[in-house]
Amino acid sequence: MARKGGNIVNSVTKIAEPIAKELGLSLWDIVYEKEGSLWYLRVYIEKPDSDLSIDDCVNMTRPLDKALDELDPTGDSYVLEVSSPGLERRLTKDSHLERYIGQPVKLRFVRDKGGVREVSGRLEAFTKEAVRVEADGNTTDYRRSELAFIKADDLIINDMD
Repeated sequence: MARKGGNIVNSVTKIAEPIAKELGLSLWDIVYEKEGSLWYLRVYIEKPDSDLSIDDCVNMTRPLDKALDELDPTGDSYVLEVSSPGLERRLTKDSHLERYIGQPVKLRFVRDKGGVREVSGRLEAFTKEAVRVEADGNTTDYRRSELAFIKADDLIINDMD
């Protein structure tokens, strides 16, 4: 994402955090990205210790939309989406990875690595440069710069317990 997108995310975070906190929610991530001809501002929220509901998303959207209209952080038209990060949430920040130590994750490589495009396993550790994943009894370090994404892989929890 261009520098502009990073500045937009920072501006929106400053607006969204106090709104989320007031509603008993927390921010998981904010993404500003273009899909086709449209720009999307996606705000992912969580509700600590309980399930997020549609009402929580609506209650976050209304004041956030109003505040964003006043600030106009993009200067362009965009679609605002407020939702849960979902079961297969992207782990984009060190704080996300920290929460998922010992949990199942899915890695997708930017390019095939020996004919392999994805790896699923248990996140063992991470640094700024790499993530360590145990899969099929083998522990391997993968460079973060070679990864298209890291996602929570809650779908394999039962296989790994």
